[in-house]
Amino acid sequence: MTKTYARLTPLADSLPATVPFVGPETQERARGRKFAARLGANENTFGPSPQAIDAMAQAAQDVWMYGDPENFDLRTALAAHHRIDADNIMVGEGIDGLLGYLARLVIGPRDVVVTSQGAYPTFNYHVTGYGGRIVTVPYTDDHEDPDALIAKAGEVGAKLVYIANPDNPMGTWHDAATVQRMIDAVPEGCLLVLDEAYIEFAPNGTAPDIVADDPRVIRMRTFSKAYGMAGARVGYAIGTRDLITAFHKIRNHFGMCRISQAGALVALEDQDYLDRTLADVADARSRIADIAQKNGLTTLPSATNFVSVDCGGDSAVARAVLETLIAQDVFVRMPFASPQNRCIRVSAGRPDELDDFAAALPFALSKARG
Repeated sequence: MTKTYARLTPLADSLPATVPFVGPETQERARGRKFAARLGANENTFGPSPQAIDAMAQAAQDVWMYGDPENFDLRTALAAHHRIDADNIMVGEGIDGLLGYLARLVIGPRDVVVTSQGAYPTFNYHVTGYGGRIVTVPYTDDHEDPDALIAKAGEVGAKLVYIANPDNPMGTWHDAATVQRMIDAVPEGCLLVLDEAYIEFAPNGTAPDIVADDPRVIRMRTFSKAYGMAGARVGYAIGTRDLITAFHKIRNHFGMCRISQAGALVALEDQDYLDRTLADVADARSRIADIAQKNGLTTLPSATNFVSVDCGGDSAVARAVLETLIAQDVFVRMPFASPQNRCIRVSAGRPDELDDFAAALPFALSKARG
């Protein structure tokens, strides 16, 4: 009998199987029980606007229909919100999906992309999947280094240079003037990917003004974080009309669920709920810092919905703390590159979740310290 098989491309065949993150559900299956406190995935455990939940429930009755492939209503609302043209906006399956589309559009075999060592790994995953080559620069004082990123991009002839502001995994940030200087210095033939997933949590003056037709930058934003809709997978990109038009050549035109579209549209309208969420997250960040201080630890300033807690040692200490927290049903994560991996990362969760973290941390530290 003739055997048939999937004839992978030489590139795909050469790549190792990669999982950027091990999800909490995978860990729960391995452990045989659920986590009591889900504080590791940068999710907004305060959840979405109740009005958005109602809108999604209503839309579920019509889920037999595909979602609008043009995302017209949501793009129009986002354009009004940001005071730009809808033709400068692309809606996609979260920032992860949009990064994948961008890599497909721009990156071919051996094309160079510059990012920070230890920055958001899913971006690297997409670049490698299309044959690109990742070049990294180190963090400086737990911040991504805009000057070093731009200098390296010019040195290696990068097609893309990536920065998250505020940053994942550290939660630190740069002010708008610093980011704008980075945009102004982008080398010829390079595009800055400005990931602003956490921008709603950041202080005023963190985001430079949006100039939608600036060909040097594409900005990525999401409903996953501040709007509490990570599971709905709704992100959007802001870029030049030509670049946004190019997305239409390769994107999944029916990739957006109509339930998610309806929820995002109403969530955007309910800015009062967003304001309350931002206040709740700020309170939770303060609580995490207080818990850390009471245990003799320090935290990094954060402009996100998580806090990096310095465990006071190297990666082995942080890993031991993390594993003991997980054994006590508290799910957290840690950065994967040195020296940032001396920290654990704790989501700004609800009071009951932080109570669990506070109760579990002393034993985790005691065990890590031997």
